[in-house]
Amino acid sequence: MKLPLNMLAQMRAATRNLLGSGPAAATEAIQQALSAAGLAPQAASTQQPPMRDINQPPAPPSAAAQPQADAAPPTPAQAAQDFAQDFMARLGVPAGLGQHSFDMPSFELPNFHPSGFNAPAATPAEIPAGAQFIDGVYRNHAGTRSYKLYIPSSYHGQAMPLIVMLHGCTQNPDDFAAGTQMNALAEEKECFVVYPAQTQGANSSRCWNWFNAIDQQRDQGEPSLIAGIAQQVIDDYPVNEREVFVAGLSAGGAMAVIVGTLYPDLFAAVGVHSGLPFASAQDLPSALAAMKGGAMPNAQRKAPAGGVPIIVFHGDRDTTVNPRNGDELIAQGVRSQAGGKAAKAASVDGSVPNGHRYTRTTHSQADGSPLGEHWVIHGAGHAWSGGSDNGSYTDGKGPDASREMLRFFKTVS
Repeated sequence: MKLPLNMLAQMRAATRNLLGSGPAAATEAIQQALSAAGLAPQAASTQQPPMRDINQPPAPPSAAAQPQADAAPPTPAQAAQDFAQDFMARLGVPAGLGQHSFDMPSFELPNFHPSGFNAPAATPAEIPAGAQFIDGVYRNHAGTRSYKLYIPSSYHGQAMPLIVMLHGCTQNPDDFAAGTQMNALAEEKECFVVYPAQTQGANSSRCWNWFNAIDQQRDQGEPSLIAGIAQQVIDDYPVNEREVFVAGLSAGGAMAVIVGTLYPDLFAAVGVHSGLPFASAQDLPSALAAMKGGAMPNAQRKAPAGGVPIIVFHGDRDTTVNPRNGDELIAQGVRSQAGGKAAKAASVDGSVPNGHRYTRTTHSQADGSPLGEHWVIHGAGHAWSGGSDNGSYTDGKGPDASREMLRFFKTVS
């Protein structure tokens, strides 16, 4: 997927310079791109700086690979190339930028797993007798996306709610289902759960493209595909159409906000974990800036009026998506629903036994009808709260975000 960005033009120019003459111009262009993204440029060096929570640091080279003490210093061209490669590596961008389309990188942490970073991929949980976890495909003018649909064993032809679950970067439906344990809750609460799958063709790290202008418009791009998947399930099964909800993690959370905002006629509420506000970025530099320090000023990202209720979870130790995004996300959601009217807010503090403390703030209209909930999880990072370590990006110290989302959805349906 190509992004018509000033930054992309700068990086391509730098790449061309690296392959020919003008290394100083290449370094300057990359430094300008760093500044535009809100990241401080670093001096060119053959040694890599710390990885900023993107990947674990590389292993130290062997003695045989150590440079000789009298080795010649790098040439200007090599220094500029090292600088460019380091910048791209820090963002998770594949090599060959000048020859390939520029995908939004994965901004996720390495797998958050008790056994350590880069834990093995999740294996699908055992399906209870009578339940199904089936594959599906949806196509429209914007492309094709596969999905997995969970049908609980409690389904016997009756109308049930539908939850659309959007995974984070590097994840897939099986992984996300295992980590959130949403299928187990579907058995308990009697609901369908559908997990759309992002493709590596659309994004090399399988991130939903929440930062693209085309993917922030109704009936265009990925919102149309996700809404289309939900509608296809509604057409094929007896879904209670007043109880259709969308939720997601990180990039999936940001996309859930977009989809819920654009399709209030389809979705009754939105759940967001570690995500960002509606239209909080329009390109790569603004996406980096929003994730690093918070979203753009309010005037640049007003959500359409008449939104749907929203529940937001965010760890206050999240170094991948700044917690300020959670603050603004709930404020944006409440504003879009309140229509200028004052909303009531009430906060309570709590804790999970042997787990995290949290602050839960509820927002409601004057008549008591819910507008939103904001859960700040103290000491938590970029991971699904209360999730299972059978999946990636989970934190089992709670509170249980999946269960609380379903509880919230029930109150607004």
